[in-house]
Amino acid sequence: MRTLVLLARISAVLAGILLTFITIMTCASILGRELFGSAITGDFELSGAATGAAIAMFMPWCQAKRGNIIVDFFTANCSEKTNGFLDRVGAFLLALCFGALAWRTGLGGLSSYFSNSGTMILGFPEWIVFACMTPPFALTCLIALGQVVGGFNDNLGEAV
Repeated sequence: MRTLVLLARISAVLAGILLTFITIMTCASILGRELFGSAITGDFELSGAATGAAIAMFMPWCQAKRGNIIVDFFTANCSEKTNGFLDRVGAFLLALCFGALAWRTGLGGLSSYFSNSGTMILGFPEWIVFACMTPPFALTCLIALGQVVGGFNDNLGEAV
C-alpha cells in the first residue's frame, strides 16, 4: 500500500500542477482579450480537457485518504465491526466502479487514437486526455482493493 499511496500522492501533485497551468493560461487569455483584443485560441478546450484529467488524477489520493463522502446517518449507531464491514463493502463497490472506468477509458482512448479524434478548434488529440485518466482510475481501483483486503489505515498519508 505504501507504493500505491506514493503513486497517489504523485498523481495529486501532477493534477495540481496541471490546474495551475490552466489557471495561468486562463488568466493570460483574459488579460490578452482585455488588453490586446486577442485571447488564446482554444483556451476553453484546453481548460476542459485539463480539468477532466486533473479530476481523475486527484481520485487515487482521495481514496487513499478516505476523502470520499460517507453518509453515516443510518450507521451512526452501528458497532465498529459493522461499520468496518460496510466500509469494506463500499470500498469494494468503488473498486468495481473504478476498474470499469479504467477499462472503458482505456478503450475510449484507443478508439480516439486510432480515429485521430481531436477537439473542434485546435484539433487537440483527445486520446491524450484518456491517457491521463486511465492510470489514475486503475490506481484508485487498486487502492480500494487494498483497503478491502488490508483494511483502512488512516495514517496512510503520513506513512509515505
